[in-house]
Amino acid sequence: MAGRSTSAAAAEPGAAPRTRRSRITPEREAEVFGAVLDLLREVGYEALTMDAVATRTRCSKATLYRQWVGKPELVAVAVRQDKAAASPSDIDTGTLRGDFHAMADQIGDGRMQRNTELMRGLVHAAHSHPDLLKALRELFIDPELNGFNAMMRRAVERGEIPADTPALAYLPHMLVGALITRPLIEDLLVDRAFFVDYVDSALLPSLGVEVSAT
Repeated sequence: MAGRSTSAAAAEPGAAPRTRRSRITPEREAEVFGAVLDLLREVGYEALTMDAVATRTRCSKATLYRQWVGKPELVAVAVRQDKAAASPSDIDTGTLRGDFHAMADQIGDGRMQRNTELMRGLVHAAHSHPDLLKALRELFIDPELNGFNAMMRRAVERGEIPADTPALAYLPHMLVGALITRPLIEDLLVDRAFFVDYVDSALLPSLGVEVSAT
């Protein structure tokens, strides 16, 4: 499971020794992840502490450190698990356009908007916290990129996109750019309607996929 990685940043000062003697239940793990995401939205990354997570979940800090290296890893895994239900690698509708639309349907307006706010805050924090950036890359960004690459490979194999399409290399940049810049340009969060229109009007045409008017 992603939450068991030991490759992220070192533990925070004062952390309990890591023994990994026991694993918490999936239900308890989900509770911890939920608390981490709630605290991120309430106070931001800098103010979030393992003590606060322990208090919010009525869990000992030693237990948290037995499961995760420290705050950067715990945050990265929590973000990853929150998006796991809509992983690109799990979506295969038979067309690339259908895959993107299905992704939007799975995420839904509420989660999409919450995730936009959350990612904006994490992108800002990652500039000042290399350990967070490292954990996000290893535990969230790389798995997401692998999922999108799998989606693109299927589209290439179906003949929807030529393998040498230049824009393929910039797909992640285009997707993240849309999420980050809409609030800056329009003072609006990304919702399903915006995401679907962006996919049909900008992303798919850049990949050479024709979108028929409906």
